[in-house]
Amino acid sequence: MKEWATRRKQQQAVLSVIMGIRGLMSFVEDYSNEFFTDLKLRDTKIIIDGYSLFHRLCFNSDLELRYGGDYDSFANVVQKFFESLFACHICPYVVLDGGCDISDKKLATLKDRAREKIQVAHSLSVGGGGNVCPLLIREVFIQVLIRLKVCFVQSFSEADRDIMTLANHWNCPVLSSDSDFCIFDLKSGFCPLSSFQWRNLNIVKTTEDYYIPARCFSLDAFCHYFSNINKALVPLFAVLCGNDHVNLPVIETFISKARLPLSSKGRRYQRVVGLLNWLSHFDDPTEALDHVLKYLPKKGREDVKELLCCSMEEYQPSQVKLQDFFYCGTYVCPDALNLGLPEWIQAALAKGQLPPFISDALVLQRTFLHTQVENMQRPNAHRIAQPIRQVIYGLLLNASSHPEAVSQNTVPSQPLAFNEVERVNKNIKISVVYAKQLLKDHSDLSKLTELPLARRQMLLFEALKVKQVVLESIPALLQLPIAVTCYWLQSTEAKAKLHHLQALLLGMLMEPLHAIINCPGEEGPRAGGAKMLYEELQQAKTALRPGARLDLDTAHVFCQWQCCLQMGLYLNQLLSTPLPEPDLTQLYSGSLVHGLCQQLLASTSADSLLNMCPEAKQLYEHLFNAARSYAPAELFLPKAQSNSKKRRQKKKAGSQSKSQVRTTSNTRHWDDRSNRFRLLMVESLEEHVETSELE
Repeated sequence: MKEWATRRKQQQAVLSVIMGIRGLMSFVEDYSNEFFTDLKLRDTKIIIDGYSLFHRLCFNSDLELRYGGDYDSFANVVQKFFESLFACHICPYVVLDGGCDISDKKLATLKDRAREKIQVAHSLSVGGGGNVCPLLIREVFIQVLIRLKVCFVQSFSEADRDIMTLANHWNCPVLSSDSDFCIFDLKSGFCPLSSFQWRNLNIVKTTEDYYIPARCFSLDAFCHYFSNINKALVPLFAVLCGNDHVNLPVIETFISKARLPLSSKGRRYQRVVGLLNWLSHFDDPTEALDHVLKYLPKKGREDVKELLCCSMEEYQPSQVKLQDFFYCGTYVCPDALNLGLPEWIQAALAKGQLPPFISDALVLQRTFLHTQVENMQRPNAHRIAQPIRQVIYGLLLNASSHPEAVSQNTVPSQPLAFNEVERVNKNIKISVVYAKQLLKDHSDLSKLTELPLARRQMLLFEALKVKQVVLESIPALLQLPIAVTCYWLQSTEAKAKLHHLQALLLGMLMEPLHAIINCPGEEGPRAGGAKMLYEELQQAKTALRPGARLDLDTAHVFCQWQCCLQMGLYLNQLLSTPLPEPDLTQLYSGSLVHGLCQQLLASTSADSLLNMCPEAKQLYEHLFNAARSYAPAELFLPKAQSNSKKRRQKKKAGSQSKSQVRTTSNTRHWDDRSNRFRLLMVESLEEHVETSELE
């Protein structure tokens, strides 16, 4: 293990990573007539790069991204995509990226990407443009795959080589946006998502079968165009051009001294064409690599050669046989085996039942906290969920095979530090967070799944600071979101207001309403009321005008809630789902909750909306009652009074606090005598005062 760690540090010292091969995708698309063939895709298997697909569908479907994610709209787009494939008898196999490479050779680029995402998120927050994936988009994507019964697997780390190996085993094309697939020697070629016309189904006239027009990149045509260059030289081209795996400063030395042939396409493709023409003069990679090294200083040549060779290996077939996973459910990854990870962890990661966040924390003791469209002047939204992450780290720490404990085969006596890459202002910072020390009955991660359900539930409830009895009247699929909401309301980081809570809870009614409306044989007033309320909520969705600024305080509050939900989901998954996993596709819609906030602040009351559907009104009351028991008293105070009253509340007697309760009847929002929540607010404040006095 020490040798592995030393080797990793040596690689980090000389290796910097960039994403994609600079200029290659635009280059091959400009030469599309030479490198691509037209396909009428049908009756075939296809291997899909899941990471590329959900980004493409998210960013190219006119979805609202500034409100934190319209997950229902995104789920509909994903469903339509796969329905197009099914209509053409195309059998999709989705392969998702896992955690970061154990060598950590892409750390520098991951940091650069995180910085760029912060800048884009800031641009969106102030009315500018850009694309940032909503926080839970990956989880929503997986839920849709499961619902549609689409076969998928999550690789242990980056999926490119696994995708290439499986595609060649089945002799079928790859669908992706990653320019690395122009380098892989794929038997049936690479179809870029940019030219995959899944929205434009065509009919074969002779059979009336559907097909999807697509374009397929051919590496043979690519090599033929450049003087029949040996395909074995193409990985060296990728490395020298600047690919996903290496960007050595000495490469720039080579480029500047080699006098590469000029490009007829001008400066834009100078490096790409120059390198390809230069490499076409060599018979094999060994000969070409020796010539590259001649341009470099003698000192360090062997180290550079070793690193270049290692990077070229990234284009060779993988040892992972994904066909075994799809045929019989077995996933064997040498890297995971060598690390000694518990078998159930390896299986859960492959099935997408655990996120890459877990493997990064377990293997690298480092996680990335992805920035959302939030208030950049406030601490990042993930801060609110740090206590939940500390529990996750504590559970992962208690592994007999943990890298820090492997030599003694015991758990370290001191809490292990985990690094979190997080936003601070408009830059990133690596913060040190310590795992929470847990009881001895969790001393072995390999046996975590053997804990009784009641014990795993207790662990989850303790982390979320909620009592199980509060959730007894809540439908099973909403118990985790409500527990997370209770945690969110208790945090001093959150500055939630009553209309924020109301909007979230009203948004949670969408899935139950949808279920009532689509219940077979359901007719009459019950279904009619549900349909009316569902349509009313749909109309509440607000589309942000181009150039308009967000309500940053509201956006930040909902970003914090999503961070709590994300970590609540991850902890629940690590504990083998002691609570059912909620349907994320219907749980949260950013444009809906933001729109409801505007209505609730203007004139609409929650009661007036809910009167349309008594059943939804009753469910809302259960949700509200559970949440209000953990809400601070000031949540229910008039805005003008809340700040000053909040400061004095600790010093005032209970009678004074109760007098404040009576003032709530004068607020703009709660003066309606028919409002059934007036008494609930009074009870909540009285309970809060009694609790404060006891403390």
